[in-house]
Order: sequence, then structure tokens, then C-alpha cells
Amino acid sequence: MPRESIIRDSNWKCVVVVGAQWGDEGKGKVVDLLTDRVDVVVRAQGGSNAGHTIEVGGEKFVLHLLPSGILRKGVVNVIGNGAVVDLAGLAEEIECLRKRGVEVGRENLLLSESAHLVLPWHRKRDSLREEAQGSNKIGTTRRGIGPTYSDKAIRCGLRVGDLLDWGSFVSKLRPLAEENARILGLRTEELFEEVKGECEAGREIILPFVADTVVWLHGVIKEGKRILFEGAQGTYLDIDHGTYPYVTSSNTTSGGACTGSGVPPTAIDRVLGVMKAYTTRVGGGPFPTESTELGEHLHGLGREFGATTGRARRCGWVDCVMLRQAVQINGFEEFAVTNLDGLDCFEEIPVCVSYELGGERREWPPKRVEEWFACRPVYRFVRGWKCDTSGAKSWEELPKGAREYIHVLEEEIGARCVMVSVGPGREQTIQVERS
Repeated sequence: MPRESIIRDSNWKCVVVVGAQWGDEGKGKVVDLLTDRVDVVVRAQGGSNAGHTIEVGGEKFVLHLLPSGILRKGVVNVIGNGAVVDLAGLAEEIECLRKRGVEVGRENLLLSESAHLVLPWHRKRDSLREEAQGSNKIGTTRRGIGPTYSDKAIRCGLRVGDLLDWGSFVSKLRPLAEENARILGLRTEELFEEVKGECEAGREIILPFVADTVVWLHGVIKEGKRILFEGAQGTYLDIDHGTYPYVTSSNTTSGGACTGSGVPPTAIDRVLGVMKAYTTRVGGGPFPTESTELGEHLHGLGREFGATTGRARRCGWVDCVMLRQAVQINGFEEFAVTNLDGLDCFEEIPVCVSYELGGERREWPPKRVEEWFACRPVYRFVRGWKCDTSGAKSWEELPKGAREYIHVLEEEIGARCVMVSVGPGREQTIQVERS
């Protein structure tokens, strides 16, 4: 017997919300909706390259590094050790929210002292490398995320906790400035002063939030409080499981919630996958179901532009080959579907159920990027519903065609839908409760 839906179940304590595609699935909205029943929201990986758009009371908020729970009173938000922190960007994000009347203080925001710092030379190196790729660009946001994780891996990064002792921090900074100046062809002293100045300004704003978040989170678990882990990006941008090399630089799958926070796997009760009713991606890389027709339709509606970059997203039909493996890797039994209303006008909707590669049918995605590019989608066609779903308030109010479409997704990927979003507002989300 399947266990009770996350919507009905009141016994879970730790849940991970993870993107099942290439990011931009609407995780921020799903997290925002779930925060009315949690005490803590944790961001465990990624940096300001993420963009979560949330609409509250007709107001739109775009968050980059701050967890989406920052918009709920009484919720503590944690930026964990697995995230990378751009001091200037985080300080700006905090100040912007405060100006809009959102409280941000030690009572509702904690920052891991073990999180690595994104410094100006990381952003410069990111842009330099991307430009050098020419037509083979990855399509990074140029926010310095990759170079920061690279320095972390080769053990020459600086962390938030280093800022606690300013004299020691400056002494560590100088040799790194010399090394990066050589790489970038810049004058050491100018680069050193630029980075020092940015860190000194950002330090004054973020120091009140710095904590040993691992110990703090374990204390929360002992108290029996509820924790929600907010994934950034999506499964197929994962450094290990994504469409490498067209990926981000961290583990965006559910396992990253543990390594990026210090909370053990044994504490995780549930994983909730989030997917769009279609598929999008930003930047380069393979995209078997990409559709010019769908892209033009969605862009014409003013949709599918990146929250972080403003770039038009590439759009395509839903891909159950990808979703099937996302279920495997992340271990989710339940999922939320967002942007269902984006498909309201279509007579017939293609659903990719397998790939054709080298004359063979494939139900699982390949690993090599060359094979990804060669895959051709095999579609199952579902009749559309040709009516507005944006006002639906319950599963029963959705048109029959929309319900059948979701049933097809459930059948193809082996998980059940528990939430459907039909618009940007909090009230435009249907919690699916079927017997």
C-alpha cells in the first residue's frame, strides 16, 4: 500500500524539495506553499545563479540565495555549508527585502560558517572561460559559481567563517590575489584592493547571521521541529547526474541536501519532486523535446524568461525519459506539476515516453553528451483541454483532459501527483487529494 500523501500526512519531519528537470520548475512556489507547516527552510547547495520567483499578495519576489521561507513569518532560514555565498549579492538581496517590508534578522536567517565565498576573481574567471569557449559555451550565469566550487575542490577557497578574524582573512587573501592576478592578467594590488573592499563591505552585513548551522540543525531535529530542504537548479544540472558538461557545479539532486547541510540521510522522511507540465532549460546543451512552436507560444505570453539572467528559456514538451530517471536518482514517490495553464490552448499535447538512438528505443537517458544530442523523442499524444485552468481551485475543477494528462505522467514515470499549479499566485495551487 502506498503511504499517505505528503499533503495529508502530518508525521513527517524533514522533506527535500527537488527539481526534476533542468531547473526553473517552480520549486520556490512549492516551497513557499509548504512553509506554512514547517519551522526551518534550508538551502544546501548552489549560489546566486539560482532564481526563485514567488508571488505573494500580488507582489512578485525574486530570490537568488535566500531560501524561499524568508517570506513566511516564524520560519528560520538556513544557508548551509554546501552553498557558495556572494557577499555583495547576498547583502543586496537582504537590503532589497528589508526595503519592501520583509524582516531579515538573526531570528529568521542563519549562514553556515563553512560555506565558501564567491569572490570578484571567481566572476572574472567565469566570464573569461565562458568567452574562450566560443560556440561551445556552457551558458553559465557568469556569477562565479563554477570557479568557486573549483577552488573549494582544490582546497584554496575562502569560507564565511574566515571573515570572523579580519586580520587573518586579509593575510589569506593576498597570496590568492597574486595567483588570480596572474591567471587574469591583472595587477595584483588592484585586484587585492577590489576583493578586500567588497568583502569588508559585505562582512558588516552578514556577520550577525554566521553560525555553526550543523549543530543548530541537529538541535532543531532533536526538538522535533520540521525542516524543509529547498533544492536549487534541477536534477539534470547535477554535476554527477546531469547532461555533463552542460551542468552546474554542485549536487542538485536530493543527496546534496545531506552533504550540503550536515543533516544525515536517516533524518530525511520524504522527497518531493517538482516538474513543469512541459520542459525548459537555459543555456547550451542537449534538449531532445525542444519545440519552437511551444517556445514562441510561451514567450508570447510573457513567460519563460530567466529570473536570474532575464534570458529567454528554451522550451519543449514534457520528457518522461528524464523524469523517470529523476524519480530513481532522487527517490521521490510524489511530485508537483507547475505551469499546467501554459498548455491550456493546445488541441493535442505530445508526451515524450522514450528516445530513439541508433535505431533503438531507449527508456532511460544516456550518459554521454554526444548520445544526448543524437536522441530523438518518441511521443505519445494526449488530447488537450482547450480551456482556461487558471481559476481551478480543486482537482475536480480541472478539465477532464488536464486530469488525464497528469494521469499519463504518473503512469509513465511511476510517481503520483500531489500538487498542481495553474498560475503564479499562492491561491492558484491545487493540493491533490484523491482516494
